[in-house]
Amino acid sequence: MNDSGHFTGGDGTRAVRAGLPEPVKYEPTLPGPVFAAHFHLPGEPTGPYTYGRDENPTWTHLEAAIGELEAPGQDGVETLVFASGMAAISSVLFSQLRAGDVVVLPSDGYQVLPLVRAQLETYGIEVRTAPTGGDAQLDVLDGAKLLWIESPSNPGLDVCDIRRLVEAAHARGALVAVDNTLATPLGQRPLELGADFSVASGTKQLTGHGDVLLGYVTGRAGEPMTAVRRWRKIVGAIPGPMEAWLAHRSIATLQLRVERQNATALLVAEALRQRPEVTGLRYPGLPGDPSHKVAAQQMRRFGCVVSFTLPTRARADRFLEALRLVDDATSFGGVRSTAERRGRWGGDAVPEGFVRLSVGAEDPEDLVADLLRALDESAD
Repeated sequence: MNDSGHFTGGDGTRAVRAGLPEPVKYEPTLPGPVFAAHFHLPGEPTGPYTYGRDENPTWTHLEAAIGELEAPGQDGVETLVFASGMAAISSVLFSQLRAGDVVVLPSDGYQVLPLVRAQLETYGIEVRTAPTGGDAQLDVLDGAKLLWIESPSNPGLDVCDIRRLVEAAHARGALVAVDNTLATPLGQRPLELGADFSVASGTKQLTGHGDVLLGYVTGRAGEPMTAVRRWRKIVGAIPGPMEAWLAHRSIATLQLRVERQNATALLVAEALRQRPEVTGLRYPGLPGDPSHKVAAQQMRRFGCVVSFTLPTRARADRFLEALRLVDDATSFGGVRSTAERRGRWGGDAVPEGFVRLSVGAEDPEDLVADLLRALDESAD
């Protein structure tokens, strides 16, 4: 602990202890979920817990934990949890923007963003888009109220210089939100890079077991975060106490999972790089990756997702079917490896043979062997 009472140790210790209440004799170290729609409330409603849509003690512990990971040692930062990653994303966009405003979104981001764009435009908000790579969003910033960054992007894994974009946006009077889902707080901390909001789906690697839908927004205390809180209250996009408790429980192993998964992802990328049928291989941690130089300047870990393209849709389908240790499923970040042919959903500008692979916590040699065997068996 430093003089301000902030923990100053490593990521593993922080993840294990983040958000825990002060110890009380005979009480559990992590209190169980509080299932309550209302609370005893005689007299004036001056306490922290009044109604279950506004606050819940289980959220409070989780929000403290995420805040300690996203902005360690920073005062004046708050976190709000939501029912899903899209609820968190929507809360920032729709609380900060109004008719006549301009927002800049990535053209290569999460596949639901085109739906978000259509909804924003029906409200009279101008939406501009540009790719993540090459800091292309800089070219469409003039007059914007909000810049939305997704770095690394999903599913293409491009990276932009967050510091550079933040400085340019702030110079133009725009707020900046960074989708930190793929990196996690152990991979990068957007607020330390100058962003106003760090937004993420806790469904993915943050919780890591594929059994919780969750989202969060972390930002500096002030009117923007007050507006996000107001939006959550109005819309009611709140997590259940059980989901919040499961998420907090899972964060304790975040550093262990991230270290294993990221290290294995690099080994997987290196193995795939040797295969002639694999093209368009992307992993920010790979020294030869187009984004590696920028990623290394702002990321401490590079994530667990590897993307690549096989020659045809049929080859990709055969490859996925041949895998034994990798589930054919959407989402990413779980302890069990998953992969999918991303083009099956539509909405992503990727080739038919494009595969997004999420590296799990299996033994690295077993996973690499399974991938290489499946490539051999799926050959024409």
